[in-house]
Amino acid sequence: MRWFFLAVVCFCLTGSTVRAETYLVLPFFNASKNPNLDWVGESLAEALREALASEGLMALNRDDRVEAYRRLAIRPRSLLTRASVVKIGQALDAEQVIFGQFDLQPVPESGGKSKGSLQVSARLLDLRHVRQGPEFREVSALEDLAALQNHLAWQTVRFLKPNGAPSEAEFRNRHPVVKVNAVENYVRGLLTINPDEQHRFFTQAARIDPHYSDPCFQLGRLLWQKKEYKSAAEWFQKVSPDDVHYHEAAFFLGLSRYYAGDFAGAQAAYQSVLRIVPLSEVFNNLGAAESRANSPEALDNFRKALEGDTRDPAYQFNVAYALWKKGDYQAGAAAFKTLLEHNPGDAPAVLLLARCEKRSGPRPGDTQTEGLERLKTNYEESAYLQLKAVLQPEKE
Repeated sequence: MRWFFLAVVCFCLTGSTVRAETYLVLPFFNASKNPNLDWVGESLAEALREALASEGLMALNRDDRVEAYRRLAIRPRSLLTRASVVKIGQALDAEQVIFGQFDLQPVPESGGKSKGSLQVSARLLDLRHVRQGPEFREVSALEDLAALQNHLAWQTVRFLKPNGAPSEAEFRNRHPVVKVNAVENYVRGLLTINPDEQHRFFTQAARIDPHYSDPCFQLGRLLWQKKEYKSAAEWFQKVSPDDVHYHEAAFFLGLSRYYAGDFAGAQAAYQSVLRIVPLSEVFNNLGAAESRANSPEALDNFRKALEGDTRDPAYQFNVAYALWKKGDYQAGAAAFKTLLEHNPGDAPAVLLLARCEKRSGPRPGDTQTEGLERLKTNYEESAYLQLKAVLQPEKE
């Protein structure tokens, strides 16, 4: 993508690697000795991580953290020493690590109406300067977990962005409180590896709180992986614009609509992403949807994708294919030859090169040459946002 080349420019100008500060949030340790509450520690971590990301801070995703635990042979949900926290942070190249623990105490005077008093403490560890940050403490009823998480997240954001954090009222508006049963089902879905169990938990979470956006994104992902594209699109459409996954959801909404044959809908989805995240893969997929609809804008968008990575074979093919469809046989042949220099076994490119040389254009119903546009299913928003943070640092 073109932002990669901007990163190279930054490197050449400064003589060193330039990167935005990254944050790692670890699962909170369950000090209650009740393993059925392990989901609370994961929920606290996810709420903090998503809040940081939504405020423009580079928060490492959950999959990276899970993989680091596996590689370092650290048992999930175990009590971590400071040395272990440092080790995990260094393994993921994080500058700041947020970790903590929680406990649940019974509330006898509640008469059984409360599930208990949740007591949470969170710490920040600055690995770059090797110093401990502040400790944040929160206490609330377990039923008010979402509100507790929001206040904890806002305190953390305010500390990390002292001059750029929103007011607490504004923060609450961006992160509406979710019913605790919905949160529990969602997090239990994250913790299981069985796709059927994941689907059951996420569906239950969405049913309990229809305004809860996170399970909608996860259900869309599950159905996308199962190639149930129409159903996947329905869930991706439900992801809120305030959700940290919104642009990724729109990217996969475009893919789902494309594979379901809704090319106009795919174009609309990709255009919405490009207004915020101008990635090569988004330009490419927009071009593919336009190409399937025989729109003349397809070639321009394929070229924009290729500008970002001139050696990507999918981008090379799509530009050459669009030139052939347009009837520009000389330029199409040259583009296919460039592709075949590095990928001589690309059979569709060989076929279309021959068609270019014969000046033989598209024929309706020709299954060998129709619908050959190549899509990208990777979405690298985090890389774009990290470089954007470097090139356009926040003024505080």
